[in-house]
Amino acid sequence: MSCCLHITYDVIQQDETPVEVTKDGRPANSKSFMWVYRSGKYHTDRVIILYEYQKTQKAEHPQKFLEGFHGVCECDAYAVYEKMDRENPDITFAFCHAHARRYFAEALKAIPKEQREKAKGTVAHEALERIAGIYHMDNQLAELSAEERYRKRQLLVRPLVEALFSWLKKVRDKKMVPEGGKTMKGVNYYLNHEKQFREFLNHGNVPLDNNATESALRNFCMHKHTWRLIDTINGAKASALVYSIVETAKANGLNPFRYLEFLLTEMMEHEEDTDYSFIDDLLPWSESIPDICKMMNNQNPSVSH
Repeated sequence: MSCCLHITYDVIQQDETPVEVTKDGRPANSKSFMWVYRSGKYHTDRVIILYEYQKTQKAEHPQKFLEGFHGVCECDAYAVYEKMDRENPDITFAFCHAHARRYFAEALKAIPKEQREKAKGTVAHEALERIAGIYHMDNQLAELSAEERYRKRQLLVRPLVEALFSWLKKVRDKKMVPEGGKTMKGVNYYLNHEKQFREFLNHGNVPLDNNATESALRNFCMHKHTWRLIDTINGAKASALVYSIVETAKANGLNPFRYLEFLLTEMMEHEEDTDYSFIDDLLPWSESIPDICKMMNNQNPSVSH
């Protein structure tokens, strides 16, 4: 499944979420994981989103999936990815700034409401302000080419990142906040992974955060709160396949209901084929996809007229 990402893209984003599979040969309530991999945010022509079920959260799973990949992987600072960063010279890891800022946001939320007016004087508030400045500047470059975005990042974004890390080191060295709290955890999270948090600056097509992948996981996470669990391993693998098709279709501007209808109808016409070249015409970005599948031309299929 992963070869199409390897061949086409030099930036991959990935994340994972726990899911319960009842009949997987382990004790009840054992956690399984649905991993998701997607083409980089700035690769907009042919967006690929792939789900993969695995029993565990071990490094061997993304290691195998990314085998042969040469490029940048955007993710969070989970220990699995740190291990892969050390052991895979062909893969450069860039860590998600949105994950880092959450520590500071949570620190502010923990302040009692009657004391919120004092938040502006806190380290957490200043950290959020500095990170927001980086986001604001980088967002201005969204419509540029990768080459121009890289050049602008050196001029406009890099100084803000340099200032952030210089200030964070000052906070740590001068012990401006107590150990153990959310604010200090945020400071250490940044400083312990400084190389990976700076990595986006070395490219024009690496995003500042991993929000695009989290968005691809959102529907699955919402749905699992409804159906709670998956019964079997085969069911989990089937779910991964369906979510891959649906999320990739949506990311390429297709109505997933109409696209699945088209896909299943066409596949029936090729049940006896041994030449699978016809599949190229069924991919979400193919010019052969009928207009009825295009999101902009569709009403909700469940609504009667």
